[in-house]
Amino acid sequence: MDTEPLAESLDAATLKGRQGLRRIVQAGGYSLAGLRAAYVGEAAFRQVVLLNLLLIPLAFLLDVSRVERAVLIAVVLLAPIVELLNSAIEATVDRISLELHPLSKRAKDMGSAAQLLTMTLIAVVWAAILL
Repeated sequence: MDTEPLAESLDAATLKGRQGLRRIVQAGGYSLAGLRAAYVGEAAFRQVVLLNLLLIPLAFLLDVSRVERAVLIAVVLLAPIVELLNSAIEATVDRISLELHPLSKRAKDMGSAAQLLTMTLIAVVWAAILL
C-alpha cells in the first residue's frame, strides 16, 4: 500500500500551520497583500479598478430594478477577479522561466483571453439592460 500521497498531505497541513480564527486573519492579510501587489504592479488591474469605480456608482444612479442593478454590479466585479487570476498566472509563468516558450505563451494568452471575455460580458450585459 502506497502511503506517499498521505504523507505529502500531512506535510502540507503542517506547513500551512495555523487553524481557526488566526488562520482566517492571516489569510485576510495575504489577500490584502495580493490586492496591494496587483494595484501597485499591474496597470491592467488599476484600469479595471477604475472601471469599477465608474460603473458601480453609475449602476446606483440608473433607473433599473434591484435585480438588474445587482447583475450590472456583479459582471463589473468579475473584471478585477479575472485580472487577479490572469496576473497570478503571468507571475507564475515568469517565476518558472523568462525564456520564451510556446507553453508559457499559451498560458499567458489564455489568461488574457479570459479577461477579454469578461470585458465582452460586461459590455453585453450593460447593453442588454440599458438598451
